[in-house]
Amino acid sequence: MTTNPLPAAAEASIAPGRRPRVAVLLPCLNEARVIAAVVRGFRLALPEATIYVYDNGSVDGTGALAAAAGAVVRDEVLRGKGNVVRRMFADVEAEIYVLADGDGTYDAPAAPALVAALRGQRLDMVVGMRVGTAKAAYRQGHVLGNKALSAVVGALFGNRFQDVLSGYRVLSRRFVKSFPALSRGFEIEAELAIHALSLGMPVAEIATLYGARAGGSQSKLRTYRDGLHILLAILRLMKEERPLLFFTGLGSLLALASVAIAYPIINTYLATGLVPRFPTAILCTGLMILAFLSLSCGFILDTVTRGRREMKRLAYLANPAVE
Repeated sequence: MTTNPLPAAAEASIAPGRRPRVAVLLPCLNEARVIAAVVRGFRLALPEATIYVYDNGSVDGTGALAAAAGAVVRDEVLRGKGNVVRRMFADVEAEIYVLADGDGTYDAPAAPALVAALRGQRLDMVVGMRVGTAKAAYRQGHVLGNKALSAVVGALFGNRFQDVLSGYRVLSRRFVKSFPALSRGFEIEAELAIHALSLGMPVAEIATLYGARAGGSQSKLRTYRDGLHILLAILRLMKEERPLLFFTGLGSLLALASVAIAYPIINTYLATGLVPRFPTAILCTGLMILAFLSLSCGFILDTVTRGRREMKRLAYLANPAVE
């Protein structure tokens, strides 16, 4: 007797003659002013899709308005966009996922082109690279922060994205069901990009219009605080996904500090044969020992990370490619 290596959901997703199921995922928090228009916009652009609105504790009736507009509304009590995305990816079954924000800034009519690119090129992620339609749409601090953080991700993991922090993405089932989703807040976008880069997935970016928020609506993203959280998340992901680079860099800094502190001590010893600052000499020795320990940790964790990456790759391959 032969066994089917694919799970039931994956087997159903590749049934011949059936269009792939498309799910539009909209995380929301107090977006009553625009959510109905956003749902209608995506329903018009993707009439075959099921639209899910995940309400993250709104107090302005966002969920009721989304349901009246035809969306499937669900609640997530844990605050933070990352928590919402994790719940959506776990709950929703589809072959193609369109992820956008519920604030009306992303261009719903561009969704068919993003989906077509994913299907036509058999990709796992298509990022809607934001092109501001108005000066107010894309605050200068956000522009500079996005460029800086995209450059950091490019330098550490591979320069394949210009807009790492875009919230407009089309994803394959392979991507969604192999994505661990460990972030809690706005750093989820960086985690999405790094997941694709670390597994070498086929990805693309397509320019999409990015509009200003509706009057009276405020962005939940706080430029400096959330920017710092995103940077720290990128460094954490570097430690987890590229530990040899991380701990080699840390060990190099410790070794350089040890040598810099030891230099005058060595000069004094060569000139007089004495070590007058014995505590400093002990500090130098300790720093150098820590440097070698850091390097050893890097080698050990690199082997562990390789095993984790292989497991994620197997989870990725357990689902068929988008047809």
